[in-house]
Amino acid sequence: MKIVTVVGARPQFIKAAAVSRVIRNDYVGQIDEVLVHTGQHYDDNMSKVFFEELDIPHPKYNLEISGGQHGAMTGRMLEGVENVLLQEKPDWLLIYGDTNSTLAGALAAAKLHIPVAHVEAGLRSFNMRMPEEVNRILADRVSSLLFCPTETAVNNLKSEGVCQGVHNVGDVMYDVALFYRDRARQNSKALQNLGVTTGGFALATCHRAENTDDPRRLMSILIALSEISPRLPVVLPLHPRTRKLVADYGLVHLLAKLIITEPLPFLDMVALEQASRLILTDSGGVQKEAFFYGVPCITMRDETEWVETVSLGWNQLVGASSDSIISAVNEIIQSPPSEAGEKPYGIGNAAGDILALLN
Repeated sequence: MKIVTVVGARPQFIKAAAVSRVIRNDYVGQIDEVLVHTGQHYDDNMSKVFFEELDIPHPKYNLEISGGQHGAMTGRMLEGVENVLLQEKPDWLLIYGDTNSTLAGALAAAKLHIPVAHVEAGLRSFNMRMPEEVNRILADRVSSLLFCPTETAVNNLKSEGVCQGVHNVGDVMYDVALFYRDRARQNSKALQNLGVTTGGFALATCHRAENTDDPRRLMSILIALSEISPRLPVVLPLHPRTRKLVADYGLVHLLAKLIITEPLPFLDMVALEQASRLILTDSGGVQKEAFFYGVPCITMRDETEWVETVSLGWNQLVGASSDSIISAVNEIIQSPPSEAGEKPYGIGNAAGDILALLN
């Protein structure tokens, strides 16, 4: 069986690592995986280093498509992926998550009558202003196998009338978290390089368009991080696009009290997540990683797809209000959450279950 896997962004590299590892270990001679990198994340710190650290096979195709408006980017990706599929003639197209790369892969395969398998199907924020929400809904509608990370995702699809080919396999990111957590703690020098100690800092990320494209929201978030930092140092790995917008909006002065870094290699990021006192983020993946490692999380968005992290008390939704962010930080410092006993994201064998169903 031949599978073409389409990836393009950091979260997809992480998820694909889990599935590719099982293919190489358990399906030698049975499954041929052809990896296609759209180029959506092209910076070495957000792309190349992930392939190296996660031991992902080198992509057979790199379409080198990045930048531009959503329509232009997705259109070029659609054309590129279609050409690959016509050459490779796979049995399945495998896609991950909710990026433009995901949508382009799904559409290209569907129009060529190649069945699509969607990992992380059924997620919903119920906010159609998010490009990711549009991407994931459309990808789900043309998929033949829908691999859900939670029972909530299964129920979301059921409410939309999608029941055929739906499987709750757990979250492949939990597979990755279990596999790399000890390696990251042992091998990463990130804490020493940044001059922080375990439990002595907060880790923040900010890259979602809803925050970065709105100068008022971005300013409010940076004001909060700046006010927190004298009490609890804040490490902020800065996405290239966010860094540019901070400069464009004249907000560079708000970075002065923060510990700013370039986007971090995967193992360094995992090491910092595990060592942090708390995490502030607008990333879906980082919300889950915080939960996996038992670190309280503050989500700087108005909604989240990962509702289980909120219901179990490890994640607070605060939007972009400075006061709300600071209040949530104070609350966590004074009264951190207790151990979560439930495992809503499976037992760490999602990749194995996905491939058993595909095979």
